[in-house]
Amino acid sequence: MSLLEVTNLHKTFRLKTKGKVSENHAVSDVSFSINQGEVFGLVGESGSGKTTIANILMQLESSDSGTIFFEGKEMNTFPYGDVQIVFQDPRSSLDPRMSIRQIISEPTQRLIAKRRNELASEERLVEIMQSVGLRPEHLDRKPHQFSGGQRQRIAIARALITKPKLVVLDEPTSALDISVQAQVINLLKKLQRDNGLTYLFISHNMGVVKYLCDRVGVLNKGVLVEVGTNAEIFSAATHEYTKKLLASVPTMHGRLL
Repeated sequence: MSLLEVTNLHKTFRLKTKGKVSENHAVSDVSFSINQGEVFGLVGESGSGKTTIANILMQLESSDSGTIFFEGKEMNTFPYGDVQIVFQDPRSSLDPRMSIRQIISEPTQRLIAKRRNELASEERLVEIMQSVGLRPEHLDRKPHQFSGGQRQRIAIARALITKPKLVVLDEPTSALDISVQAQVINLLKKLQRDNGLTYLFISHNMGVVKYLCDRVGVLNKGVLVEVGTNAEIFSAATHEYTKKLLASVPTMHGRLL
């Protein structure tokens, strides 16, 4: 059984300028599923609808139509803490007024007291800090005292604190220096492998998607034009748009960099 199944998802934004209404079909009849324990990549150029889908899943946007099944049940809202997200820019996603301890434990505040005390215990906070490559003494510092890569590690720790069943990763490395991107991607891969995590990995970077993802869906102007395994997409793509994306990626000796 799929952990997440999205069926016939639609989202249109209507903009009014100078008395005229224009429509942007951000997501058009998109369907895909994600299996427990896999990394599903959603790729496409800027404006293809990737982040809109992430926002709908996180209930930051509403869909016009379509259904979302989670663990076999149609969901309007997910059980709290079961789905978490890591946003693109850690500078804007971390509250500068809060300590790292407060930031990481914040998602547990809506849980019942027993569960909250378990997940946000000092032992658990130390454990999760170490799992993302940070030290326990960092818990009492503020976000501005960290580099961009460290801030994204904090954001990852915050996403994992509730032991989610699905983590949405929305371009989690694109705001980072190129030298730091590989470190964060390797961390995500290690966390997924060690903890059996399920990821929806949203990116425009085909090289990273090839390295990290088990299956891939390709979005073009809100339409899911192709879905396949890693090998199918990168070795035997059938849609012209997918071939165009692959052709734009730098290669060395015929292999993606």
